[in-house]
Amino acid sequence: MPIAGRRTLIVEGEEALRVARAVDSETRMSMLSLLSHSPMNVTALTTAMGLPASTVNFNIKTLEDAGLLDVQFMPGTRGRQKLISKRYEEILIKLPGAAVSAQSNVVEISMPIGNYRRSDVQPTCGLATEAKLIGMVDDPRSFFEPEHVFAQIIWMRHGTLGYDFPNNLPHGAEATELEVSMELCSEAPEHDLDWPSDITVWVNGTELGTWTSPADFGGVPGKVTPRWWPLNHTQYGVLKRFKISREGTFIDGRQVSATTTIDQLALGAQPLIELRVGVKDDARHKGGMNLFGRRFGNTEQDIVMRVWYEFREGERPYVIK
Repeated sequence: MPIAGRRTLIVEGEEALRVARAVDSETRMSMLSLLSHSPMNVTALTTAMGLPASTVNFNIKTLEDAGLLDVQFMPGTRGRQKLISKRYEEILIKLPGAAVSAQSNVVEISMPIGNYRRSDVQPTCGLATEAKLIGMVDDPRSFFEPEHVFAQIIWMRHGTLGYDFPNNLPHGAEATELEVSMELCSEAPEHDLDWPSDITVWVNGTELGTWTSPADFGGVPGKVTPRWWPLNHTQYGVLKRFKISREGTFIDGRQVSATTTIDQLALGAQPLIELRVGVKDDARHKGGMNLFGRRFGNTEQDIVMRVWYEFREGERPYVIK
């Protein structure tokens, strides 16, 4: 994603790995340096680098595939020639992990779905990035592959995933509401439009509620699901919002409990906020779960947690001087 006027490339996930591999070469870094001032043709690059044309062309192709070069065919003295130019002046790599933002009375944290800390899953199960599968399908050991942090879709027939969110409440603040939103659906073989599943969300061990997903949605492409993903497999889910406040717990604004309140989470006493999502062992509808990241499904978002807060009367926000 270039930034207008700055020629800066911002990459993350699989794209970041591809770009990092492309620049992990003294030859290709030298080539980018030579192209900093003006475009060059292959003959000029070959002469300047003192390398065979085949080697130069191989490295051009590597940088082009990573999106770092523009290659145009222009008229030359003997037919057409390749004119090579550098597309960007700098690269910004976004590392995996939670993104945190704060407004005057709310903290928002976006957690990639692959950034779970605990997994207890059973087949059918698996996970994939926006470009490929991770590990082996239906093998829970794949959930411990280092690449799991880049997952954009995760599915399981039984079990739960656990996430640790940073507790970024200001010192002296009291949480008044906490909301978690994510795109979810059931998990059936391939997909099934009549496949209910009871999916539950917990925060700090307190159950916020259970949503019965009606289906494992497929057959119609998800808005951001990559095109390589088979159409007859799960394509998208439903964006659900689970909230807990002083008045109780809610799913999409509908109250499900008046006795479970945010005070039970004891947020002020803990450095982390633990989120767990999955299907209970004793659920009535044990139809599994699909969880979607921002590059799969219909909604361009990861798991988003928002915490609203206020300061007790007479107290001032804690400020580091």
